[in-house]
Formats: sequence, structure tokens, C-alpha cells
Amino acid sequence: MAGSTRAKKGGGSRSGGSGGRRLVIVESPAKARKISSYLGRGFVVESSRGHIRDLPRGAADVPAKYKSEPWARLGVNVEHDFEPLYVVTPDKKSTVSELKDALKDVDELYLATDGDREGEAIAWHLLETLKPKVPVRRMVFHEITEPAIRAAAANPRDLDHSLVDAQETRRILDRLYGYEVSPVLWKKVMPKLSAGRVQSVATRIVVERERERMAFVSAEYWNIAAVLDGGPEAQPRTFPARLVNVDGDRLATGRDFGSDGRLRSGDVRVLGEDEARQLARGLDGAELAVSSVEEKPYTRRPYAPFMTSTLQQEAGRKLRFSAERTMRTAQRLYENGYITYMRTDSTTLSDTAMSAARSQAAELYGDRYLSPQPRQYTRKVKNAQEAHEAIRPAGEVFRTPGEVAGELETDEFRLYELIWQRTIASQMADARGTTLSVRISGTARGGERCVFAASGRTITFAGFLKAYVESVDSEAGGEADDAERRLPVLTEDQRVTASSLEPEGHSTNPPPRFTEASLVKALEELGIGRPSTYASIISTIQDRGYVWRRGSALVPSWVAFAVVGLLERHFGRLVDYDFTAGLEDELDGIAAGRQERTAWLSDFYFGGDIGPSGSVGRAGGLKKLVGSGVEHIDAREINSIPMFTDAEGRTVTVRVGRYGPYLEREAASDAAEGEGAQRANLPEDLPPDELNPEIAEKLFATPMEGRSLGTDPETGREIIAKEGRYGPYVTEVLGEDEKGKPRTGSLFKSMSLDTITLADALKLLSLPRVVGRDPETDTEITAQNGRYGPYLKRGTDSRSLDSEAQLFEITLEEALRIYAEPKKRGRRTAAAAPPLRELGADPASGKPMVVKDGRFGPYVTDGETNASLRKADSVETLTDERAAELLAERRAKGTTPKRGRKRTASSKS
Repeated sequence: MAGSTRAKKGGGSRSGGSGGRRLVIVESPAKARKISSYLGRGFVVESSRGHIRDLPRGAADVPAKYKSEPWARLGVNVEHDFEPLYVVTPDKKSTVSELKDALKDVDELYLATDGDREGEAIAWHLLETLKPKVPVRRMVFHEITEPAIRAAAANPRDLDHSLVDAQETRRILDRLYGYEVSPVLWKKVMPKLSAGRVQSVATRIVVERERERMAFVSAEYWNIAAVLDGGPEAQPRTFPARLVNVDGDRLATGRDFGSDGRLRSGDVRVLGEDEARQLARGLDGAELAVSSVEEKPYTRRPYAPFMTSTLQQEAGRKLRFSAERTMRTAQRLYENGYITYMRTDSTTLSDTAMSAARSQAAELYGDRYLSPQPRQYTRKVKNAQEAHEAIRPAGEVFRTPGEVAGELETDEFRLYELIWQRTIASQMADARGTTLSVRISGTARGGERCVFAASGRTITFAGFLKAYVESVDSEAGGEADDAERRLPVLTEDQRVTASSLEPEGHSTNPPPRFTEASLVKALEELGIGRPSTYASIISTIQDRGYVWRRGSALVPSWVAFAVVGLLERHFGRLVDYDFTAGLEDELDGIAAGRQERTAWLSDFYFGGDIGPSGSVGRAGGLKKLVGSGVEHIDAREINSIPMFTDAEGRTVTVRVGRYGPYLEREAASDAAEGEGAQRANLPEDLPPDELNPEIAEKLFATPMEGRSLGTDPETGREIIAKEGRYGPYVTEVLGEDEKGKPRTGSLFKSMSLDTITLADALKLLSLPRVVGRDPETDTEITAQNGRYGPYLKRGTDSRSLDSEAQLFEITLEEALRIYAEPKKRGRRTAAAAPPLRELGADPASGKPMVVKDGRFGPYVTDGETNASLRKADSVETLTDERAAELLAERRAKGTTPKRGRKRTASSKS
């Protein structure tokens, strides 16, 4: 039976219980294999392979007897205590049959799904679906080690119905929210869009940051960067310093300016370029002396062990993992017994874990690096039932990364090493050092009294930094905790000289875009959602096209601007940060048994005394909120985003259309009478904050209707060149009475809209060119130009060409030679074609990664694993980290061979 593992024979029962045969059900086959090795004779371990039933995914899933019900589309009977309609998903029907068969031969059922809300709900669904006639026990553990599994089997508990209610309420709430609000987006913005309780708020956070960047006004300021010489006895002899004060006035730095480019207060002096250069000349050769020296002790405490959110953040910063990749890898580590449960809000360690970490720290680094007392990290956790323990290595004695290296694949090893290092470091001593602040004064030739500042940090005892240093965010920047800036020993009145004095201009920068790591941090700080859902939320907003990635930064699409704008203006409560965070508290109240589920859902949906003043319930409920006034929403207004005015005072507006965003403005003042608004396509890879008047003018220069190139002498049709969503192209204009589709052709990479001629366009429109017929199969061979380059096509078999020129020059004989070459492994032969881009080495396989053009679009490959680029990815901006992530995700699906170091596979039963 797939997903089934019979416990090893021998030695009798090693767990508590009343004897007889017991069926243990877990979520995954990997977990089943591991657990079965720890249980004695008489245990059978099966896998449900995740959820076995859920709300209907569409109308086709709704049973016939319910299809006529008014609530059928929701899958929730809002008229009868919000009773959900659960259906066994088609792909799980065979699993349910297998589990029912297994139940026939056992005396007890142990539900051993995860110990959080979702795991409790899976256990309840199993109970409701299987309807066992034998005693049922709930078996809970937080690490998969022999002592933990044996203890869990010996001490089962009852099903926690409060946790089940909390998870079910969340599922129903999310269904009501999505199914009521999403249709509004379909009608007013674009079909197939979706809204979600957390996903819409997460999208709003990203959009608001982009708005801040768009509204940001940069300010300029100058200062002088100096390299000072402390003399031959100083170590180091030279050190950097910066001008901070002139004639008693503090010089402005970036933090003194607001987002509008103005000073926040008037008690600072802004140094301009001319003044900075004049001061630099005036200080050349001037006498400088140390005016003050301030030394302070420096102490840094260790970081707390990982919980779900901090693991996602640090894996994103240090390993360049997405939140989804982090959680997928952590799941494998947990299920195979390497780490404790990876969905937790707790940073506490058990006494056994603290002892293991302290012993290992002392063994590896010495007693002096050990904290004098065990360190316990506590934090206020809203839902104590889910706060078990921090994420740490499993077991009573931790295995070092070196000990598990031969058993883990690359991603697993890197994440395990990160968790191990963080756990060990949490029980180590503080890092200690000194910080030094020095002021150096002098008088310029013009009489200005100038003060330079130099700061340093020296770490005298590394403490926990010996084991682990947290990374800084790639977008926000910052200084790592182990960074040192050494200054020489200086005393007051000591003379120094200036080796160099360089005037430097600076500009203030807009707030950085969110990365996945910083978005997780923002969601957690705002109290929105739960860390266990962040990975799926961030993946969802990218898959829906609301957000795309530029390197590690998250960039909102124009569709996201329209959707967020609609929700803010007409359903503000639904995307209000405080409201969404408050919902989490109320849902946690259901989990804790303080709130009754049905009454809460009724008040939320139909209206009632629920939540704070202004909440959805007190405003009449979700149904009334969404149902009233929707017809009055002006779709054109919602889908219009005013940007700026051009040189003639015309407002340039981004409009979100059914087929993508475009620019629009009124016709020029000298336009012909009756000429309508001017429009231009917007490139998909242009971030909103980079759209400025200069770029807009370039886009308007090639209007949506295109540039006329002339008339095709054979057909008499006008030929135009246009900018499209997927790049520039040429096409013909059909007459009013002509039917059919016009011919089109993408411009070659060597062509541009400004310079393409009619002759060039006619050559492009002649494609695809018939090269000839294969004499063996009589199949036509054509030469075609695709989105990612030229290729040959014979039936369904495509082969890339080396150059665009070959499209017009390749002969049938040459084409047949290409097809005579053996088909390479992968989706395309592409043997002779150069890659679209060359990247670095994949950390898992060690082989170089390249981006190639495939039959279904571009993909990245290391020669052994292929992974399609996602909607949010582009060939031009794909980074090494993102490419490696796509390959890792592809390997994890199991459809291509996995590479790297592997454990010996367990025998199938």
C-alpha cells in the first residue's frame, strides 16, 4: 500500500498501550517511514498524504443534491450555522479507501498528525471520514526521535476541538472573504483576480511602499570625507573621518530630510557643493587636533533560537531562500528526524535542549565561550497552544553539521547548519568590545571652525559571534554584528594630519522595497496572519501577478495598484491593518475556547456586536458591505492611476485595461480636431516608481496604434510598427471588410522601432518561411521567429537556430542535418543555440546554470534539471539565487532526478 509502513518486527511492543494492533495515521509517507522504525510490533503506520477533504474547489465538486442551494457556490451553508460542505478530493478517494481497509484489521486508531491547528483539523477530518468503530487516540509529538515517538504513543490525548474549531473558522472565513470580494474585482478590474483576508493586506503593504517610493523627493547634501594620519606610532596609522560640524552648526545627513526632500527641523546646516569644495581647499594643510575621545564598552547578547518567522527571514537573507523554499526544506528535515517542528511562535528551549546546546558549545569553543547560566528566551505568544518550542536540532544530543553532511541534500544541509548554529549560539556568552568616538577639530583658512568625527568598534571577545552572525537585509542594508572599524589609540590635543580631503555629494534614497524576508518581518510586526501561512501568502501574491521580483526585491504590478485602490476606497475595513490583526486575536479566542465559532461567524457575515468600533461586524457584516453600492463603483476611476503632468500640463495616467496596463494623456494642444487621447503601452518589467516624464515621452513617441512604415506592394495593406506587452513587433492593418487575423512579426534583437524600415518589416512578415518538406515523413519544415529567438519547426519538433539571419538563409539540406542530430534531454534540442543567459554555478549540483528558450517559454537548467521561469521572473533580471531556487523547487517535486548527497532509501513495503 502506497504511504504504508509496517513497523519492524522483533523485541515486542516498545510503546505504551493496551496491546493489540494499532493503526497510526500521519500526513506524509516520509514521516510514516521514520515513525514506523521507532514503534514496535503491532503498529501499522499509514499516510493520508495531507488533507483528505476540503470545501469544494468549484461547481463541479459540489454534490448534485446541493447544487440548487443558494449557498452552494460558497460551499458553506450560511443559513444553517455556517455548516461547511466538505468533499473528499478526487485524488484522495483511493487513499480514503486504503485507510478504511487498514482500519478493519486493527484494535485502536492513533491520529498522529502535526500538533498545530492544521494538524488537529486533519485528524478531525480523518475521524469524520473514516468513522472508526475502534477506540481513537490523539498522538502528538514535536520532534521525530525514538524517545519522542515512544513517549507520544504511551501518552495519547483526546482531540482538541477548540483547535479544530479555530482552524475550521479560519477556513470558512477565508472562503467567505474570497468568494464574496473576488467577484467585485472581476467586474471592476479584471477577470480571474482574487482577494484574500491576508493576501490582500500583504499586497497593500507592498503597494504602499511603492507609493512612498513614487512620492519620494530626493535631497542633496555635501560633506567632506577625510583620511587622517595619526603619526608613525599609531596603529592603524590612517583612519577615515567625516566633517560633521562647521562653526558650531551640525551638518545635515540623510536622516535629517523627510520624504518630501525638506529638512525635518531647522537646527542643522546643509552644505552645498561650492561650500564643501571651498572648505576642503581651506583645510588643506591646516592644523588638526583631537578635541575629544569617548570610549564605551560594547555588549551584544546572542540571538534567540529560531521560530517560524525568524527562520524564514534569516534563510532569505543568508541563504537567499524564498519563504516557500525554506518551509519546504524545513518540512523534510522535520519529517526525517533532524529538527523539531518547524511551525512555532515560540523561542523557548526545553531543559534537555539547553543542556545539549551548552555541552556542544563548550566542547567546540571552550568553557569561556559558554554563557554562565542557561539562557531562556521567552516572548509573549498570542496563541499559547501553538507555542511548543523553538526550531532546533532534534534529539537529546545534537548532531553537528559534519555528522549529517553525508545524509542530507544541499538545501537540507545548509538549513540544518543554520538552525544548528543559531541554537548553539543562543547558549553562548555575550560578545564584548569597545566603541570609540573621536572628534578632530581644525580651522580652515577662511576662519571656519570645522569638526571631523571618526567612530570605531573593536570586538575584544567574540562570544556567540564565534558560532553565528545574523545577516543584514540586502535592500535595507546595515552593518553586521561582527563588523569592526579599528581606530588608533588617540588622546586629546594629539596632532593629526589630513592625508586626503574629498568633497562628497550625497542624495537621500527612498525607503527600500520589501524582500520576502522584510515582508515576513512587517507582517509579523503588524500582527497580520500567522508565520505558518507567510510562505503560501507570499507565493500567492506572486502567482496571482500582484507582485513580481526584481532580484530579491518585491515590486507591485499596476494591477495590484488598482485592486488595492478599490479595496481601500470601498472596503477599507477589509484591508485595514489593525482590523486584520484584530481578526487574528478573535480567531485565537476561538482556539482558546473563549469565543463560540458559529456566533462569531454569524456576526461577522450578517452583522452583530463583534470586534471593535468600526469593525465589519458592527458595520453590518461582510454580506452587506460587499453587496451594497458595488454597482456605483466607477471602474474607470478605480483603474486609473494619475502619475504626473507633462510639459504642457497634461496629466499622465496609468490605466489598467483588460489586456494589461497602458499610459494615457489628453491630445496635444496642436493636435488635429477630433483627435482622441494619446495612449502608449507600458513594458511589463518597468517598476512603477521608475516611470517618470522622460520615460513616458519615449513611450508616447511610439503610440499604441503604431508607427506607419508604408504600404505592402503586394496586398496594399498598411504596415505599422508597434510596442506590445511582449516587445516590439510589426503588423498589417486589415481593411474594414477583411476577415481573419493580420500577419505579425517580432522585431529582431538588432532592430528598433525608431529605425525599422518597410523592407525590414516585410521580411519579418514573410515568416514563418517554408524551408521545405522532410523527404522521409513528408512533413513541412518551417523557419520561425519566437519570443526568445529563431527556430525550426517540423510538426511538434522544434530546434533552435544560431542566428536570426538563418531564418531567411537556411536550406532544406541544412535543416535536415540539424534534425538528424540526436534529440537532447529536456524540452528542446537547442544543441547549437546559445543560451539566452549564462549564470553562475548551482549550489546543489555545482554545475553552471543557463537560461534557455523552451517550447513553452524560457527555462533555467544546470544540464540535469530544468525549471520554467515563473510569471514574475524575466530572463534579463534573473539572479543566480532565483535560478537556484527554481531548480530546487523543481527537484523537490520529484519529477526529475534529485542530485547531491542522499540518505539510503528505506525499502518500500
